[in-house]
Parts: sequence; structure tokens; C-alpha cells
Amino acid sequence: MNADSFHKMVTAEGFSEPVLVEREANGFMDMHTHPFEAKALILDGYIEIGSGSDSRRYESGDVFHLLHEQTHWERYGPKGVLYLAARKAPCR
Repeated sequence: MNADSFHKMVTAEGFSEPVLVEREANGFMDMHTHPFEAKALILDGYIEIGSGSDSRRYESGDVFHLLHEQTHWERYGPKGVLYLAARKAPCR
């Protein structure tokens, strides 16, 4: 997927305007949650996202989707990772 397609998709799905996020090389974020739903398009590098021993690696062109309050950890590749991220507030 490219940035234009991603932007159209998240806009149609009610997400916020995508913002550019850059994470450091070989970085790691331990188990955590977010108070929002998130979708992101990887532009460069890679991110591995998991919970427990299950994980998936997302590379350039891939989209990841995290649900509101979904517990997960994140690991960034040797170049770090650059991605477009959009958020959606939980339904009340």
C-alpha cells in the first residue's frame, strides 16, 4: 500500500489525519496499551509487534492495526522504523 491509498482508507474509516512517526534503531517498547485504535503504514525499516511469544514483522508497504487497549510490545529494526499512523477514539 502507498501513502495516498492509506490516507484514503483511514479517512473513510473515521481515523484521524495520519502523522509521521519515527522510532530509533534497535529500539524496544515493553508490553503496553494505547487509549485509542491505531492503523499505521510502514514507510521504511521494520517493526515487530507481538503479545507474549506471538509476533509479526511489518515492513515497507505493510499496514498494522491495533485495537483500543490491545496489549502488545514493539521492536524496531536496525534502521529503526518510519511510519504513518492514524488514530481513532474508542466508541462510547
